[in-house]
Amino acid sequence: MSDVEHFALLVLLVGVAITAAVLSNRISERIQIPAPAIFLLAAAVASDLVPSLGQLSVTTVQRVVSVALAVILFDGGMHIGWQRFRSAAGPVVWVGVAGTFVTAAALAALAHALFDLDWWAASLLGTALAPTDPAVVFSVLGRREVAGRSGTILEGESGANDPVGIALMASLLAAGQSAGVDAAGSIAGAFLLQLAVGAAVGVAGGALLVGFMRRVPLPSEGLYPLRVLASALVIYGAATVAHGSGFLAVFIAGILAGDARAPYKGEIERFHGALASLAEIVAFLVLGLTVGLHTLPDSDALGIGLALAVLLTFVVRPVLVGLLLLPVRLAWGERLFVLWAGLKGAVPILLGTFLLTAGVPDASRLYAVIVVVVAFSVIVQGGLVPTVAARLGVPMRTVEPEPWSLGVRFRNEPRGLHRHLVAAGSPADGCRIGDWRWARTSGSALSSATTSWSRSVAPPPCMPATRSWPSPTLNAIPTSHRSSLPGQIPEKVTPHRADRRHVGPDPVQAAVVDRICPGV
Repeated sequence: MSDVEHFALLVLLVGVAITAAVLSNRISERIQIPAPAIFLLAAAVASDLVPSLGQLSVTTVQRVVSVALAVILFDGGMHIGWQRFRSAAGPVVWVGVAGTFVTAAALAALAHALFDLDWWAASLLGTALAPTDPAVVFSVLGRREVAGRSGTILEGESGANDPVGIALMASLLAAGQSAGVDAAGSIAGAFLLQLAVGAAVGVAGGALLVGFMRRVPLPSEGLYPLRVLASALVIYGAATVAHGSGFLAVFIAGILAGDARAPYKGEIERFHGALASLAEIVAFLVLGLTVGLHTLPDSDALGIGLALAVLLTFVVRPVLVGLLLLPVRLAWGERLFVLWAGLKGAVPILLGTFLLTAGVPDASRLYAVIVVVVAFSVIVQGGLVPTVAARLGVPMRTVEPEPWSLGVRFRNEPRGLHRHLVAAGSPADGCRIGDWRWARTSGSALSSATTSWSRSVAPPPCMPATRSWPSPTLNAIPTSHRSSLPGQIPEKVTPHRADRRHVGPDPVQAAVVDRICPGV
């Protein structure tokens, strides 16, 4: 086989693996097991059946997963946004930092007392298992919308405690096994330096990125998402080179960019959402290749891992993190839900690979324990998240995909654009747009609008009347910005039958609907 054919075969296998991973999300919904668990276990089984797949160097795995995690954290920060983060900033920072320390300390004490691990190994194991994982949390909550602050706290915690856990692990490994109490100061100094530099670079980089997105035009629509991706990688690299936490930097930058108004913002968000999904697949597949399932029973890692997973899930996190959450204003159902849904994932396994490359004694056994704990957390905890939310009375709904969209593009930024949320059961739900009081009395008349129909309003006859079609939002432009509209939409059009079907009496809207549904 020639080199070209060998490379083509490799590309074919990679394409098939990624396609299977994408399709496995459908299986995940049916069997109630998060997709990351399927990726991880499938790769582990494949590496056992085909040993050559597991020959990937640990250093390569670390680099690939680090880049994937940076992409996931940036997208997660954009998904949260500054407005949502600000409403729960205190609990996120408090639980993300203090929760990581108390969880690591408790797990280290349990590993030392129950399984006779020395304090050094127990501390490293506890530190690796302390962070929750953004890839798994975002994956489990991806299509589920959690009401209240509990969803924001979970997403924010998973993004905030990963840089904390990684910085703590790096500080411990740098201090070395022989370090005693005297080295606590140097460990704390290195830890604080990483967080401070990462936060500073993230804030500065995020502010510069927002200005870059808004003020520097590009010749092609497809370049805008690529520019944001390249900027995120620059922020990660700059913070890491400056001895800071690159993961914290990209997470903060994503939060700052999340609510910024910028050209092609929708395209940027969709691109990064898709890229984060790909990064999640790659991270868990690559990490799964490093797992040897046949070695788990030989080293007692299976028993130790299951015992620590049960203690972490039902004792450590509920008690210690529960105490940290006492000052936070949450309903008891939301509080218990946050304690249950602190899922482990790629980050603990990534930290486990640091033990392998650092030459830690008995590193392979510790790594196997970490994999068992992560598998338990993703499969058991992650699979039961919807059930637990329902039992605790936490409002959670699955957001159905809406693959078809209707919108209007503008050459210049429409400063008078307003987005109105039509909630189910509100006074505006089911009303004609012209009957809204603000539309009749305010200066912001609906001279142009791209309107999506509320839940109680029938869609146009040519559209399928499915549950996923209605959307409770309306975008409106004041009359003063009529000149910004595309020229092909006439200003005055006789309303069609769409108007009589309560889609709305606005002539421009009727024209848009008529162009989609001719003859309605």
